Amino acid sequence: MRRKIFAALGTLILFTIFYAPSVSALGFGAQAEYWIPTFKGDLRVDKDGVAGTEINVKDDLGVGNENLPGVEAFFAIGDHEITLSYSQVNFSGAKNIEKNIIFDGKTYNASAYVESELKSSMIDLEYQYKLLNFKNILAGLSIGIIGKVKYFDGEVRMRSTTTGSVNDDREDIHVPIPMIGVGAKIGLLANILEARAKFVGMGYSGSFFYDAMADVAVTPFPFLNIHGGYRAMSLKIDNVSDIYAKMDFYGPYAGLAISF
Repeated sequence: MRRKIFAALGTLILFTIFYAPSVSALGFGAQAEYWIPTFKGDLRVDKDGVAGTEINVKDDLGVGNENLPGVEAFFAIGDHEITLSYSQVNFSGAKNIEKNIIFDGKTYNASAYVESELKSSMIDLEYQYKLLNFKNILAGLSIGIIGKVKYFDGEVRMRSTTTGSVNDDREDIHVPIPMIGVGAKIGLLANILEARAKFVGMGYSGSFFYDAMADVAVTPFPFLNIHGGYRAMSLKIDNVSDIYAKMDFYGPYAGLAISF
């Protein structure tokens, strides 16, 4: 399924670019970002008709905040831009649980010492078309429409060696999410300072996802871009491989980009 989605989006992108009437501008580059989000999450994992316990991953499992690094490569031609990015989510916790928890069909008894993990690779393929370009507003204003596929490849895991609760259970998560959205850039000072914002999202079958960010970028030297801003991401999974989850991430980020 995910291969078909990526293939269809990739074919559409390439067709649009190479048959576009204007290919006047060519650019490419790469960037690294570091996100410092606050994390909140609720999770339930069923198994073979056995309903799991609704778990607050911070309060019930002791999962804390973790910083999220990411990398990105982009290629632009004319009004078209393709971006491929990768980031890694890796949260863990350990505590003596305060209530009985049913996870993946197994019971972890109250007071058992439980270790838990929530990790995922996130791969994003994005296409943006610059729909409007106002060069006479401040130092330039552009607005683009976005088509994007975000692919989650991860797992949730709980394990315990406490007598009466000896379990080691894992459930994989493989979710491709197609999305649409809008992006905007406004120049504030020639080619030195600009503000940027982007929003993408999608909802279907009781599930939804959105990712929003806004930042200010400074270009102190040609080819070098330094930026910082705020990002909010929210994911709800409703019965995907017996997994029910609601995850929220929000906080500041900073990045460094090199472009040509």
